[in-house]
Amino acid sequence: MIQIAETALLFDFYGPLLTVKQAKIWDLYYQQDYSLSEIAEQEGISRQAVHDLLKRTEKILESYEQKLELISRFLKEKEKLTSIESLLDGITKKDFISDFAWQRHQDINAKIREIIADTLGD
Repeated sequence: MIQIAETALLFDFYGPLLTVKQAKIWDLYYQQDYSLSEIAEQEGISRQAVHDLLKRTEKILESYEQKLELISRFLKEKEKLTSIESLLDGITKKDFISDFAWQRHQDINAKIREIIADTLGD
C-alpha cells in the first residue's frame, strides 16, 4: 500500500482525471477515513468491490505519475526553493557595507520569499 502523503499528492495532482465513482470512493477511504465496510454499505456494493476499486484507482494514479511525473517535478522544485530559502537565511547584516544595501536586500528577500510561498502554496 502506498504511503498516506503519497496518496494525498496523487489525488491532488491527478484526482480530477478519475471518474466520479473512483474519486468518491478514494475520498471516503483515504481522506475521510471510512472503512471498506462503511463504504460498501453506503455505496451498495460489496467490501471486495470497494477494495478492488481502490486498488485499480491506485494503479491508475500511479500510472499517471509514471507517465507525467508532475509530482516528481513538483518535489524537485520544492527542494530547490527550500534551498534558496536556506541561502537567504544565511545572509546577515554584516554581509553589507551600508544600511541602504541591507535594506535593499531585505526588500528583495521579502519578495523572493513571497514568490516561494505562492509557488509552494504555503
